Amino acid sequence: MKKSKTGVEDICQVICFNEKKVKALRKSMLPSSLLNDLADTFKAMADNTRIRIISALSKEELCVCDLANLLNLSISAVSHQLRILRNMKLVKFRREGKRVYYSLDDRHIENLFIEGLKHVRE
Repeated sequence: MKKSKTGVEDICQVICFNEKKVKALRKSMLPSSLLNDLADTFKAMADNTRIRIISALSKEELCVCDLANLLNLSISAVSHQLRILRNMKLVKFRREGKRVYYSLDDRHIENLFIEGLKHVRE
């Protein structure tokens, strides 16, 4: 393939579009607010510590102290990350006496994690 003047091979060499396809797709596009929420979910998961927490919680419910010990982090650091994940509705918690246990909010979060893992393993 011949390089363009800009050295970019992966863009069209002419400016045109398929009006029929674009019009049909425009009608089926999701609302920007929904796509923004989805992007925010991926941003929340895009942190190494938070994805390690999600990985651990995909296996079983854990308290903050267990997570801190498992990840070799301070309780404060783990609590901060859990707060972010909770605000994004990625994890939930329950109290049992003086302890607070965290788990993934629902199966969708586990599925996102598993599918992402499959993708990077390929």
